[in-house]
Amino acid sequence: MRAPISVIIPTLNAAPHLAETLARIMEGVDAGLVRELIVSDGGSTDDIAHLTDVIGAQLVVGDAGRGAQLARGAEAAQGAWLLFVHADTWLPEGWSAAALSHLTHPDQALVFSLSFRAEGSWARMTSLWANLRTRAFGLPYGDQSLFISRALYDTVGGFAPIPLMEDVDMARRLGRARIVLSQSAVQTDPSRYQTRGWLRQGSRNLWRLVRYLAGADPARLSRSYDR
Repeated sequence: MRAPISVIIPTLNAAPHLAETLARIMEGVDAGLVRELIVSDGGSTDDIAHLTDVIGAQLVVGDAGRGAQLARGAEAAQGAWLLFVHADTWLPEGWSAAALSHLTHPDQALVFSLSFRAEGSWARMTSLWANLRTRAFGLPYGDQSLFISRALYDTVGGFAPIPLMEDVDMARRLGRARIVLSQSAVQTDPSRYQTRGWLRQGSRNLWRLVRYLAGADPARLSRSYDR
């Protein structure tokens, strides 16, 4: 029986940060669950091509934009299950056991709880809000990683090729009842929060979410994302 999981990582000049992300994925390779690793790149100028060649990953290249990159990666994937992982996110120890258990629920999508690679009350509060948002409203963000059967992914139409809020768009089409929150927590990079301030960045994220839910154009929201 072929390993069921295709792991898909969107990248844009992320090669220097991928080592630990890939190391965490190896747990699933050792467990016989990972069939292939697909790196969906958005036009990087780093050595991502060399890196993917060294680790034996498939490289898919196209225009930048996380939604489009995720969609291209999924299109290239051959696994019965898809695991979408951001380049700066570390899967939790024991994630393969959670994935194995979830294989009996192809009609539901699994996401992980969120934590940051940072100490302090702001990091904890931001994580608590993210996990509450997921549990109460069924709105996980992409840095929580999405584990979904190919059948369910295709049923809801896959990732939309939009530059921002592709994760919320996917969550809304899945619906709260089909999203399962794992108690195991990924660890994601806190740099954006540490640079801009936890309160300021969190407020900006919430404001973008509210605007998107109210009908704002994702392309317009994306233009303000890195300001």
